[in-house]
Amino acid sequence: AGKVPKQIGFVLEGVFRFCYYNNKGIEITNAFVEENNLVGDYSKFDNRMAASEYCQAVTDCRLLVFTRKDFEEINNTVIGWDKMVPKIFQKCLLETIEKRSSLVAEDATTRYLSFIDKFPNLANRVPLSQVASYLGITQQSLSRIRKNIR
Repeated sequence: AGKVPKQIGFVLEGVFRFCYYNNKGIEITNAFVEENNLVGDYSKFDNRMAASEYCQAVTDCRLLVFTRKDFEEINNTVIGWDKMVPKIFQKCLLETIEKRSSLVAEDATTRYLSFIDKFPNLANRVPLSQVASYLGITQQSLSRIRKNIR
């Protein structure tokens, strides 16, 4: 956050998260990005604007990294690349919003069950504190929920 993104990555292995700090200084996990997805704020990257969120590797990761120069070279080589990339990132963003929006109207237990359904591989790969933050609940509440559904 606060810096202009200079690279965009394609996640080969691992998990990333996007997070920010609210006005009380509490860290909020906004999104998770798993394998076979692009990671980075393309809009900020493309427009050379400072990112408003932090991007953090949650697990050990392997990435295919693209710089602005790489994007320009691919754009000059692949016909229609300049039109494909925004669509790819738009699709990723819409998927993230879709996964997140259903969590807003649900109670905490339903949110956790939805999280497990939508992200079946994440629950055992990321710290529970980050899952709780993503769900908008405390880690203690998440532990209680997990205990009650076993």
